[in-house]
Amino acid sequence: MISRAAELLKGHRESIDRLDAILVFTLAERFKHTQAVGVLKAQHDLPPSDPAREEKQIARLQDLATHADLDPEFAKKFLNFVIQEVIQHHMQHQA
Repeated sequence: MISRAAELLKGHRESIDRLDAILVFTLAERFKHTQAVGVLKAQHDLPPSDPAREEKQIARLQDLATHADLDPEFAKKFLNFVIQEVIQHHMQHQA
């Protein structure tokens, strides 16, 4: 017989697993678009990085995080990580 705590734990873990899958597929979709942007930038000799847009996006994500009751500093760190990965991809397209 499964205890109540074990049932609750199982339910939470199943939700976490579904959310992890959503995150992975969402990131994959995001990177499809950023790859297309990288190709476009390379074709038109645009720089791989756009600091003004990056700053705006970080502020926007921090605001969304605040409204979602998520630590805005965590959101900033996460987006900075994603942005750095995107810039690396854009630099590869330009090479």
